[in-house]
Amino acid sequence: MTLTEPRLATAYLEDFMDALSGWVTRHRLTVGLLWLVITVVGLVLAPSVSGRLKSGNHLNSAAYRADQQIAKQYGGATSDPGVLVLDLPSGQTVRSSGVQAELAAVDAGITKAAPTLRIVSYAATGSQTLVGSGDTSTIVLAYPPHDGDDIDTAAVDALSGAAKAAAPNLAVHSTSLKSLAAGNTTQGNSSVLSELLIGALGALLVLAWVFGSFLALLPLIMALVSVLTMQLLIYGLTFVMPSSSPIGPSVQYIVALLGLGLSIDYSLLIVTRWREERAAGRPNDEAVREAMKRAGHSVWFSGLVASLGLFALIVVPNSVVRGIGISGLFIPSTATLVALTLLPVVLSKIGPKVDWPRRSSRRGASGFWTWWSHRVIRHRVAAAVVGLGILCGLAGVAATINISQPTSSALASSGAYTDGLHALEHDGFSSGTLTAVPIWVPHAADASSVVTSLDQVSGLRGTVTSTDASWRQGGSAIVIALPQHEVGSSQGGTTLSDIRNTVPHDAMVGGEGALSIDQVNSTYGAFPLLFAVVALVTFLLLARGLKSILLPAKAVLLNALSVAASYGILVLVFQQGLGMQALWGTKSYGAVDSFAPVLIFGFLFGVSMDYEVFILSRVREGYDRTRSTHEGIVEGVSRTGRLVTSAALILFFALASLSTANDITVRQIAAGLAAGVLLDAVVVRMLLLPALVSLFGKANWWLPGWAARLLRLPPTSPAEPPSEQRIPLPVGDA
Repeated sequence: MTLTEPRLATAYLEDFMDALSGWVTRHRLTVGLLWLVITVVGLVLAPSVSGRLKSGNHLNSAAYRADQQIAKQYGGATSDPGVLVLDLPSGQTVRSSGVQAELAAVDAGITKAAPTLRIVSYAATGSQTLVGSGDTSTIVLAYPPHDGDDIDTAAVDALSGAAKAAAPNLAVHSTSLKSLAAGNTTQGNSSVLSELLIGALGALLVLAWVFGSFLALLPLIMALVSVLTMQLLIYGLTFVMPSSSPIGPSVQYIVALLGLGLSIDYSLLIVTRWREERAAGRPNDEAVREAMKRAGHSVWFSGLVASLGLFALIVVPNSVVRGIGISGLFIPSTATLVALTLLPVVLSKIGPKVDWPRRSSRRGASGFWTWWSHRVIRHRVAAAVVGLGILCGLAGVAATINISQPTSSALASSGAYTDGLHALEHDGFSSGTLTAVPIWVPHAADASSVVTSLDQVSGLRGTVTSTDASWRQGGSAIVIALPQHEVGSSQGGTTLSDIRNTVPHDAMVGGEGALSIDQVNSTYGAFPLLFAVVALVTFLLLARGLKSILLPAKAVLLNALSVAASYGILVLVFQQGLGMQALWGTKSYGAVDSFAPVLIFGFLFGVSMDYEVFILSRVREGYDRTRSTHEGIVEGVSRTGRLVTSAALILFFALASLSTANDITVRQIAAGLAAGVLLDAVVVRMLLLPALVSLFGKANWWLPGWAARLLRLPPTSPAEPPSEQRIPLPVGDA
């Protein structure tokens, strides 16, 4: 910027950072005590956070309204049932003498052992739909007493035990979707604390490699303060969020582990710049203020962009996604606040003391990354082709993504619940029985006619309704349809829509499978709006910060391609099973969780933009100093290459530890983000970014008059000095 050029937004921001660092260092005691109080309160309340989190999903959809109505009168009849398979002794059928009494005894035994369960059985209904091939077996469907409850492994085991005790002559098997899913996850008590410790240990190893001194502990201390503050904010948020938008249990995992990674990343950027300024001979307080002025504005800007990607999730009409978006907003904002207030206080007080022992006296541009940037610039066309080839190839794989519930066959690996599924299918029942569809009929007298109508639907094995009082409440009735294929999975076909088109207009079709389908439709119906909002605002912020039109457009497009490539990795691993057995000891799910892609976009688009800002800020700084695109790239990459790689490794370790969670949704989100972060840092930022910036040349810095007026910036000229005016950079081992 020349002396006659109007002051830019970045200049004002740098002045603000300079003033902020000056204020916090002058009031070190006050700022330090304030953060100490917040940390202690967060530490005290952190164990209580999980108790405040609530499961549940609120949608404006037909299935959600049906489930609300069913839950009001029939409790947990909205959930997928537990299924008991009862095989009769050889030579007997359901009509043999004494069999009816045995089956009735099973019902009585279940009622005695679990009186709050609602069951549907052949003994109670006489429905042939519940009878297996050759009439030699039958099934019992069991539903939990309360909405939100599941027939989990404990409930399935209790059902099986009660049936065996009541009728020892019968061969009893049991299963359910929830028990199959539980049997397909890594066993053990996964906890936020254990995963946080794993992520912190990995981060410490990287930080020790970067700093080679006790300075490596500072980013971890900042991360601890940030994560505890985030937990405190989440705790407070649970009191103000409406019941229609509860904060789910997965939020605690995501906030803790992603907060760890981002907090360390932001601290790493400032501490690295502080070390550079100290190596240049500045006194400590001046080095702190210079680091805050130069690196602090990058942290602020990165936190703003990352917050945008998360907060934009509120446009998705899904309470789970919105809850994660609002909660996730605290991750970059808190990490930014700690890095810009507490970190300069600590550096000004004890920074030089903890920077011991020094592994090397040389500080400055990295020799390796200087060499790398020159190589990429020299072979920029080949680098761009290779980088785009990798991303486009993975994006092509992403085009085959199957967003749905995993099928029972994908969940089943081995064990009693898998044996139950095999027994069910052996007896002529389809796996769709595990996703039986409850239908609320307002007038109980119409239930029989609804059963008759639904029996003509080709996608159903049949339907059944019970006249038991527990299935007749307030004049209404429940009809249960048994689909041939699992509703909500990729094999479900049009069965749900056929059911909805067949039942009377005042009947309501619910169940977990129906809710899952409506959830996918509502979530991804809003996805184009989500992308448009995030892309547009990110472009405008980057255009103002980088004083360019082409650079932010490239950044947004590459970010979108990077997210698509991470979807491709998600497909390869979880849908096609590549490496699943080695990593988690399980087989392919055959599908990608419905929440994973949209949440990965919200997190990855903002987080990966951090690296873009870190690098391009230094590229812009180098260009402004030398007026050479070539030297700007070399300076930017050589001084941030090690930093970005280290930051990506730290975030990778945090996310990789999160991927050990037993929750399938959390596992997929964490694994997708971990792969996406590494892919973005290595392929996009270290290969494509320098190659494309070099290819664009002076066009990178063009800002036409109309765009400058819109962004309230002065227009810039793309003029570039001849190559002989390029200024060589010092080479060090940073």
